[in-house]
Amino acid sequence: MADAEHEYVEYVSTRLPSLHRTAFLMCGDAHLADDVVQQTITALYVNWRRVSRADNVDAYVHRMLVHKLVDEKRLSWAKVRLLGSVPEPEPAPRTPYDELSERDSLVAALAHLPRGQRTVLVLRFLCDLSLVDTAAAMACSEGNVKSQTARALAAVRQVLGVTEMSGRNPR
Repeated sequence: MADAEHEYVEYVSTRLPSLHRTAFLMCGDAHLADDVVQQTITALYVNWRRVSRADNVDAYVHRMLVHKLVDEKRLSWAKVRLLGSVPEPEPAPRTPYDELSERDSLVAALAHLPRGQRTVLVLRFLCDLSLVDTAAAMACSEGNVKSQTARALAAVRQVLGVTEMSGRNPR
């Protein structure tokens, strides 16, 4: 028991910043990202023995994270505002990547995407998951991942005003 608990603590300690960054990029809300990551690591603790035997633990955990985010969005109370007026939005949290001027533009571009397209881009390019692992994490086909990726990249390029890098004319 102590070995499994030690493995869990070690895994979560090393992956927590990455999980939080992934959740934030998928939902665009730091507080919601905190909640989703907490729910994910709690479920991970409960199921650690089974999860630790998986072929790809990271892909399994990313799938758990996606499911927790979807569950959170489905809850009706998540849409309720308990304030008399809408507060001013908080500035984006500071990250180690603040030196990169493109970061804010990228986050804004991701915010314009539908949830599925945003999730595909985050898992494929920021979490560096393969096509197969992304499809598994999202519980969809590889073809769906490919089409969502193509649509999402086209939308991000349009928002950022970037033309395709391959030398072909933009469609």
